[in-house]
Amino acid sequence: MRRGSPYAPHTSAETAAMLSAIGVESEEDLFDIPDAVRFEGTFGIEATGERELREAVGRMLDRNEDLTEFLGRGQHSHYVPSVVDHLSDRSEFLTSYTQYQPEVAQGFLQSLFEYQSLLVELTGLPIANCSMYDAATALGEAATLALRVRETSGHRVLVPEEIQEGRRAVLENYVVGSDLAVESYPMADGNVDTEALAELVDEDTVMVYAESPTVRGAIEESPAAIGGLAHDHEALFVLGSDVVSLSVLQRPSDVGADVVVGDASLGLPTAYGMGLGLFACRERYLRQVPGRLVGASEDATGRRAYTLTLQTREQHIRRERATSNICTNQAWVALRAAMHAFSLGPDGLQGLANDCVRYADELAARLDDIAGVQAPTDSRHHLREFPVRTDQPAKAVADDLRDAGFAVHTLDEHLLQVCVTETNYDAVDAFVAAFEEAAR
Repeated sequence: MRRGSPYAPHTSAETAAMLSAIGVESEEDLFDIPDAVRFEGTFGIEATGERELREAVGRMLDRNEDLTEFLGRGQHSHYVPSVVDHLSDRSEFLTSYTQYQPEVAQGFLQSLFEYQSLLVELTGLPIANCSMYDAATALGEAATLALRVRETSGHRVLVPEEIQEGRRAVLENYVVGSDLAVESYPMADGNVDTEALAELVDEDTVMVYAESPTVRGAIEESPAAIGGLAHDHEALFVLGSDVVSLSVLQRPSDVGADVVVGDASLGLPTAYGMGLGLFACRERYLRQVPGRLVGASEDATGRRAYTLTLQTREQHIRRERATSNICTNQAWVALRAAMHAFSLGPDGLQGLANDCVRYADELAARLDDIAGVQAPTDSRHHLREFPVRTDQPAKAVADDLRDAGFAVHTLDEHLLQVCVTETNYDAVDAFVAAFEEAAR
């Protein structure tokens, strides 16, 4: 037997039959690779079976440090119910690509419609798409939308000085080639410095972006004031958040948000970069929404039916009318996020958010009782995470915590950040003891 793949082997006869049906003599004939870029060497990777490969990967993964993570800053660990794995791994979900054929994808389309409905209910904004790549690309799309819809000229996009580096980097990459310029405004005590922002916003501002919770976990206390400053100068107010936080915070529509972006923080274990981008907006921007929307209609027999609609991207409409070159979304991840949220239900989702507020408050109080430690470093309310100041060098404290089996973020010479959710709450006692030892 010829081993073309350790998981899907073909005999020589099967391979020959397939090549004959295609009309070529060898697999090599299926590819036209220029000599200038053709690789003639070998990778040095020996063919192996599934069992041997699993053992090799297992040995590699065993080299990872076994740390209990108190990490956050946009990547939040929440327990994913097993029902999410069991349902989302069904073949009709797992193998589905894009639901272009509604007659064979009603189940998936309905799930995405319910996901959009979840965002509409949480944000108060009537339009939500069926997901973006991640929070960073959603923010980039919000900026280009702002440029398209602003009735007067302008090029300034204002973002908080404390923002994830990767999120800002993607935003700056997004605006390359346009007239947009990304600028920072100051923060004060963990929230937006609204007085400083008022001095910066002008008629040349097209968008003001704020987050709640912020990258340090602080809940923004003046979102309506921020939105008012943006609207006074005909700029869009874009608010960053997540599904868990939105279940207990004031609805973005009620504080003047024109667009909501962010990461779902549900449906997946912590993946260190992979997420699910949220995007919701006011109805007047319906035809400016990037990506895809699922709509509800009726079939020929009058039954409720779902279909992809308003796909305002290059693949579906004239290039000059396209709003974005986003060519796909995170449909399966959005499906999982919806399953996770609906398995919790409204009370469960709010309970999870309230727990994350309580956990952060309790842990900060316990760390603050340690000599030489201030937690949190501001007077704000926090959800999941908060900054911690130490008299000892922060890196030394973090290194000692790592030796004790815990991981935290180091922000500067004397500043750490700690994140606590239901997935690491049972390790809080050991973490506090290790922190006390490391802070001496």
